[in-house]
Amino acid sequence: MLEETLQATLRGQFGVAAGERIGIGVSGGADSVGLLRLFAELRETLGIVPCVVHFNHQLRGRASDADEKFVAKLAVRHGLEFFVARENIATKAKRERANLEDAARRARYAYFEQLVREGRITRIAVAHTADDQAETVLAHILRGTGLAGLGGIHPVAGNVFRPLLAIRRGQLRAYLKAKKQSWRDDATNRDTTRTRARIRRQLLPFLEKKFNASAVEHLCQLAELAREDNANLESHAELRAGALAKENKEGIAIAVRDIALGTKSSGKHWHEGARAMAKRLVRQLVRKVKPHAGELGAGHVEAVLHLAAHGHSGKALQLPGGVEVRRERDTLFFRAVTPATRKTTPSDFSREVHLPPAGEALRLDALSRILALRAIDWPSEGRETSKSGAILDGDRLEQPIVLRHWRPGDTMRPVGHEKRRTLARLLNELGLTRWEKESWPVLTSAGKLAWALGLPAAAEFAVQEGSRRGVVITEESSS
Repeated sequence: MLEETLQATLRGQFGVAAGERIGIGVSGGADSVGLLRLFAELRETLGIVPCVVHFNHQLRGRASDADEKFVAKLAVRHGLEFFVARENIATKAKRERANLEDAARRARYAYFEQLVREGRITRIAVAHTADDQAETVLAHILRGTGLAGLGGIHPVAGNVFRPLLAIRRGQLRAYLKAKKQSWRDDATNRDTTRTRARIRRQLLPFLEKKFNASAVEHLCQLAELAREDNANLESHAELRAGALAKENKEGIAIAVRDIALGTKSSGKHWHEGARAMAKRLVRQLVRKVKPHAGELGAGHVEAVLHLAAHGHSGKALQLPGGVEVRRERDTLFFRAVTPATRKTTPSDFSREVHLPPAGEALRLDALSRILALRAIDWPSEGRETSKSGAILDGDRLEQPIVLRHWRPGDTMRPVGHEKRRTLARLLNELGLTRWEKESWPVLTSAGKLAWALGLPAAAEFAVQEGSRRGVVITEESSS
């Protein structure tokens, strides 16, 4: 019966096709050994090429090495190619200051992805069962969760699929006993100081015995329904984010009103629905810019909603995963904050510039921008550049000519303005955010501000009647 059930599942739900090289993740435990035996028996019927994949976490010393040898012998016995990797996960977790189980899972799945990327296998099957699904849903409920957490283990995640999610652990053990097939037991699975082990050995059996014998099946059904509803809502949130948010090289911007709308009451049902969508929208935007792992909790989302509804301009939040959310007037900006980001906007950036000869251009790659300075004869070539608004009189520029970032206290009188003004005010009028101003380029001549990106030249450095040499400054595309 198990072979027939799995065959139908593989062809129907997972679309397994003849010729696929499918890796089987085998730890040596009963579930993964059962999956291996089932695939080995179905390989001719399905026309597939199963391969055995094992990851040695080196967490249990000789026992871990014995698991590896056991799995290697299984592969040889069934004539299957064997892939193995080893890593000291305890050292890795300590180095990364990570949870041991999470570090092990990430290392294991990274190896799976490597095998697929290298073309050694098409995708990989792992042996999570209906019992694993029920335990996961209960664990999420006990720690606190939303609809996404109720979805539990997903049948497909990238190149990994889980064909046993409808099969009970007891069925697999009965199958292995009928085949006289042994397996390896991991003693840590019996350690009831761990929450997962207590759920497996105490809570779930209690629920089945005292409340409902079909508790596992019902929890699995709950997970399936939750995944369907969550996928639908996420799709709506993604469409909403695409319509309302604007991406640029600095990050993502969205109007405060488009998020804060969900925080204001206008009838109970409308309010609850709008607030739920606002939360999903926040998660979508964080996910788009997040540079590394970090779990966004309900409290973090609430903080962003509060910033949208009640925060003042200039206030910022630091979120897990290296994300900063800042309010600038009526806009929220989401951006990744990494060492690389910080390097692109140094507080002391300054670079001396030597003007190119007439007819030539100087290309500068600095402050995350590419600027071109082109020397021209004036006024003979001035007509074709008159619309740029950034033309300096080359003869008025004195050394040192320096390209640097904007600094508080900078002032200038651009052409067309009657009096000198702070550059901060001028840049605010351009609609720049605080992040953009941090790396906004300016050009100084002998210490005086001659030009700032987006503005005409300073009046005292602008070309005029009698000028002979012009310097045109433009921003170029990096593509």
